[in-house]
Amino acid sequence: MTRNTASFLAWVAIAAGPLVAQGDYPPTPGAPGGDPPSRVARLNLINGPVSFRPGSVEEWTAATLNYPLTTGDHLWSDAGSRTEMHVGSTAIRMGSETALEFLNLDDRTVQLSLRQGRLDVRLRALGDTENFEVDTPNVAVTLLRAGDYRIDADADSGVTTVTVRGGDAQVTGGGAAFSIRPRESARISGTETVAQEIGPMPPPDEFDSWCTSRDLREDRLILSARYVPRDMIGYEDLDENGVWVESPEYGWVWRPRVVVAGWAPYRFGHWAWVEPWGWTWIDDAPWGFAPFHYGRWAMFGGAWVWVPGRMVVGVRPVYAPALVAFVGGPRFGVAVGVGGAGMAAWFPLGPREPYIPAYHVSEVYVRQVNIMHVTNVTVINTNVRYVNQGVPGAVTVVSHETFVGARPVHTAIITNVDTRVIATAPVVAVAPIAPVRVSVLAHVGPPVAMPPARIVERTVVVRNAPPPPPVAFAARQQALAANPGRPLEATQIERFRATAPARPAAFRQVGAPAGPAMSPRNDRPYPGGFNRGGAGATPERPAYNAAPPRNDRPAAVPERPLYNSAPPRNDHPAAVPERPAYNSAPPRNDRPAAVPAGRNERPAAVQEQRREERKANNKEKREERKEERKQY
Repeated sequence: MTRNTASFLAWVAIAAGPLVAQGDYPPTPGAPGGDPPSRVARLNLINGPVSFRPGSVEEWTAATLNYPLTTGDHLWSDAGSRTEMHVGSTAIRMGSETALEFLNLDDRTVQLSLRQGRLDVRLRALGDTENFEVDTPNVAVTLLRAGDYRIDADADSGVTTVTVRGGDAQVTGGGAAFSIRPRESARISGTETVAQEIGPMPPPDEFDSWCTSRDLREDRLILSARYVPRDMIGYEDLDENGVWVESPEYGWVWRPRVVVAGWAPYRFGHWAWVEPWGWTWIDDAPWGFAPFHYGRWAMFGGAWVWVPGRMVVGVRPVYAPALVAFVGGPRFGVAVGVGGAGMAAWFPLGPREPYIPAYHVSEVYVRQVNIMHVTNVTVINTNVRYVNQGVPGAVTVVSHETFVGARPVHTAIITNVDTRVIATAPVVAVAPIAPVRVSVLAHVGPPVAMPPARIVERTVVVRNAPPPPPVAFAARQQALAANPGRPLEATQIERFRATAPARPAAFRQVGAPAGPAMSPRNDRPYPGGFNRGGAGATPERPAYNAAPPRNDRPAAVPERPLYNSAPPRNDHPAAVPERPAYNSAPPRNDRPAAVPAGRNERPAAVQEQRREERKANNKEKREERKEERKQY
């Protein structure tokens, strides 16, 4: 190992401390000393032409499967296209001709800009400190609890439609703020002043049916959830593409069902420069996300298996750009026949081997990213012997051009490498290669479809101001070349931002609505994916379909009743003569007509009032039981 690696691991040992539970996250990313987010959005399904633009460049390219999306990134699904991505256990789906931008994505916030098109969000859980916001050209939509939501934005007409199949949403914009409850849909028009029409959710269309089929597929894939947490992005593709087996040494491990000859981890895919993490592995396999950004790889039974690590309840897995160790040094370069700067070589980390980030991180981050695999961080051995470095075929070597140019690795492997040199070459924490523009785009190909200029230039309404957009890559490229392979520190980025030309604002902020507080969230997972009402509700935290009374709509006027207002129900205690009370019991004849003397001590009016109260209470209990049965 190099001196730098040993020093880093010694620092990890000093930094060790108690396990950090989910919700106790590192400092805010982007602040001095801040860590990268522990989560990203994974692009896991592409149907039709879908285009991608990183936040630091102005050029569009074809979207890449398994690409990790983060703050500042843009997506455009062209006519007839659909795409799906995941942030933890949350599924986000885009319909045809939809423009989406990640305004903010960190440990506590998902904030999306929907300038045009259709968006479906299936939110499985939402923590007390988490926020999920979708911003459109005329309103900001805040999702308040687990549920299923659809948002449509029409950039030409200035109309936003919000449909809540389950959950609870708060809409803010144009001086108005109102709630949308389960099984309701709101059509919001206007910009400076908005008008809303709230009614029942419409019947499902083709996009809804596709989203439902994707939900059903994901609900069936529950085997892997026994071994990895649902917050591990990409777990939903493991069931269909591999098998779980128990290893005496590593516990439960996952093995891909079908691989080609000569397959090894981190070989069939390409490298990209994704900030703030730096060099990031993009795998070609449809299941190639979780096994390459979490966990470790090992040889078991003559085949490669993925070791996810111990699952700790309440701890969110920390995303890593690539869990590999790089091989370097002049001796290794000579063995390959090129200079040390003319190639790149790496191998997958094995079980219980620490991951050493090449980017700037805090002590908390180091504990979080290693705690599921290094049992006792305080006793990390600085003389690590990497087990996979000596496994035949585990080390992948390519040219500098292949690595930096986002080219497919498996078609350009350098094979004339002495295995003895591989086994003894020094291990480094970073590939000392500076990125170029194509490294950021992560794809080389013909021109692709882009959203129309009128959509790109449209501003959106936000409730929470997002962080500033990324600094242009061209402005930072020279500084990145000065320290190859390592992203810039936050303080360096801020200096570049201070001298960069001002960009026109892409949003306008509206204040928080006045009046009653928002509905409390319910972040408790519930069977079936959502936080259903009933048994899970508590006085402090009601079930997700049990929203508090709404005071955001005027009472119905006689000439125009409220949209979706139910017909009057005759279920009040006092029944009218021509229609007895709802669920009122028939007269009972099992008591004597006359009450014995001394028993009728209460006035008749009081007795009647008590009887009506009992009937009302009984009715309420019956309704509660009926609602509970519906949830199951």
